[in-house]
Amino acid sequence: MAEKVLSIGGSITVGELAEVLNLPVTTLIGELFKNGIAATINQRIDFETATIIVEELGLDVELQKKEAAAGTERVKREMSDKAVDRPPIVAVMGHVDHGKTSLLDSILGQKVVEGEAGGITQHISAYQTVRKDRSITLLDTPGHEAFAALRQHGATLTDVVIIVVAADDGVKPQTIEAIRFARTANAKIVVAINKIDKEAANPQLVKTQLATEHNLNPEEWGGDVVMVEVSAKTGQGIDKLLDMVLLVADLEELKAETEVPSEGLVIEAHMETGRGAVVGLLVEQGILKPGAFLVAGTAYGKVRTLQDFAGKAIKEAGPATPVTVTGFKEIPQFGDIFEVVKNEKEARARSNAVRIEREANAASTNVTGADLLKLMTQKHEAEDFNVIVKADVQGSLTSVIDSLKLIETGGEVSLHIVSSGVGNITENDVRLAADGKTVIYGFNVDLPPAVKQLATRERAEVRIYKVIYELLDDAKNSMEKLLAPEVVETEIGVLEVKGVFRTMKDEVITGGLVKSGKIMPGLLVRMKRGKGEAAEVLGEAEITGLQREKVDVKEAFEGDMCGLNLKTTRKTLLEIGDTLEFFTREVVERHL
Repeated sequence: MAEKVLSIGGSITVGELAEVLNLPVTTLIGELFKNGIAATINQRIDFETATIIVEELGLDVELQKKEAAAGTERVKREMSDKAVDRPPIVAVMGHVDHGKTSLLDSILGQKVVEGEAGGITQHISAYQTVRKDRSITLLDTPGHEAFAALRQHGATLTDVVIIVVAADDGVKPQTIEAIRFARTANAKIVVAINKIDKEAANPQLVKTQLATEHNLNPEEWGGDVVMVEVSAKTGQGIDKLLDMVLLVADLEELKAETEVPSEGLVIEAHMETGRGAVVGLLVEQGILKPGAFLVAGTAYGKVRTLQDFAGKAIKEAGPATPVTVTGFKEIPQFGDIFEVVKNEKEARARSNAVRIEREANAASTNVTGADLLKLMTQKHEAEDFNVIVKADVQGSLTSVIDSLKLIETGGEVSLHIVSSGVGNITENDVRLAADGKTVIYGFNVDLPPAVKQLATRERAEVRIYKVIYELLDDAKNSMEKLLAPEVVETEIGVLEVKGVFRTMKDEVITGGLVKSGKIMPGLLVRMKRGKGEAAEVLGEAEITGLQREKVDVKEAFEGDMCGLNLKTTRKTLLEIGDTLEFFTREVVERHL
C-alpha cells in the first residue's frame, strides 16, 4: 500500500501531531519519552523531530512541510524595461590581519580600524565611495570564523567580492572561506594582493597558490580573475582596484527598479538613548524617503530620520545605497528583508503576520530534530552550561550565539542559551542568573552600577568582552571545567611470579622475574592469572617495598630477579606463574 502523505507546518504541538496521525496522545508522548524527551500535550516539536518519531513508530505515513506564509520568503525580482543602472555592491573579505579594514580606510580616506576592538572588524559596516563619477557600495565583513554567520549574509547581498590576500602571508583558511562564500553567492571575484610595500612580499606566490589550489587563474596568465597588487599603507594600486571593480560590475549589467516600493536588507540594528532603534539598511530596489512606513520581519515603523553611511541627513536613497534610519518601534533582526508599505495599519498587520508565522515555526523552548538525534545517541547524563547573551547590536548577537553553539563537546556538555538580547545588562538578566549555574556574557555592552551591585548581591557571574575570541575562549574554558576528568593508566612493567613467601590479610610477600619495563616502590599492581584476554584479574595492590638479593632497592629492570612487598585491599592468594602488571593511574583534566 502506498504511503499516506500528510502536510504539517515548520513546527507542531504533540497534541496536533497525534490528531494528524490518528494516534492516542499517550502513545506519542511515550515514544518521545523513550527517546529522552519529557514532552507535554502542548509542547511544540519541529518538523525534523516529527519525522524521526513517525519513523520510530514505523507508521506508513510520509510528512511534508507546508510552504511558508507569503511575505516571509524572498522572491527573485524580474527587471522591467524601466530598470536603471545601479552601483555595484562590493564585499571586502579575507583572512584576519590581511588588511581589509586598512584597505577600506585607504579607499575612503578615513580611519576605521582604530574604533574596532583589538583592530578586528566586529560588525558588517557599509560605506560608499565615488570613482569617476560612479558610486561603489562597500561592505566591510568581519574576518574571524566567529562571524561566519555575518559573512554569509555579506556574501549573499553582493555583486563583487574583493578578496584581500597579504602578499607576505599567502592563502589562509579564511581566504578559502571567502572564496567559497563568493562562489556560493555567484559573486564575481577580484583579488587584492595587499602589503606589496613589505620586503617579504611575494605576489607571484599568492597568484600561484590561488591558481593551482583554488582554480582562480589571473588574467595575465590567460585566466579570467582580475588580480591587483595594492598597498593600503601607501595607496599604491587603489585606483586601479576600483577601476577593475567597476569593469567587472559593468559586465554584469547591474540594474534595479526605482518605480516600485522600496525594499532591501537589515544589515545592522541597535538601541540608542534618545534615538530609539537605530537600523542600518541596504536599499536594493525603489527609492527610500523620510516618512515612509517600513516593515522588517516582526518590526515596523515610520522613517523619522534618513542618513547616509557618514551620518549626513539625506532626502532619499536609491538602490545599492547603505543608510541608517530611526523610527522603528522595536529592533528588527539582522538579515531581515525590509519593505515599504502604504500606511501604518498595513505595516502593523504585516509584522503581526510574520510574528505569528515565526512563533508557529519556533521550537526554541521546545525540541528540535537535532536535539532528538543528540539525545538518541547520548549514552550518559550531560552537564549543562547555561548562558545569557547580551550584545550591542543584532548582528553581533547572532554571531556570538551561533559561535557558542559551534563549541564542540562531544555531547558531554550541553550549552543552553537561557535568554539573549540587544542592549546593556539589566536587573532582569541578573535575576535569571541568580541560580549560580548561569553565566551572563556581555559583548560590547555596559554593566550599569546598580545592576553590578545586584549581581554582587545575587552572586551572579557577569563576564564582559570587547573581542569575540576572548568571549569564546572563556566559554570554552568554562565548558572544559564541566567535563568529567579522564583516568589515564600507564603501564610501567610486567613481572612473572616465581615464588610466594607470605600471604596475610592485607599484605603479600612475593618474588619473581621482571619480564619487561621496570618496577619501583609506589607503583600500582594488577595481579592476573592466565594468559591473554582470558586472564583472570585477582585484584589490585601497591608496592610498599622492593629488594634485590635481600637489599632494599629503588628500582628493578627487565631481566632482574627481585622480591616485593605488596599492600593489598583484600586477602589474595598468589601462585607461581601468575603475572603482575605495574602501572600508574592519574586523573587528567580534559580539554575540548
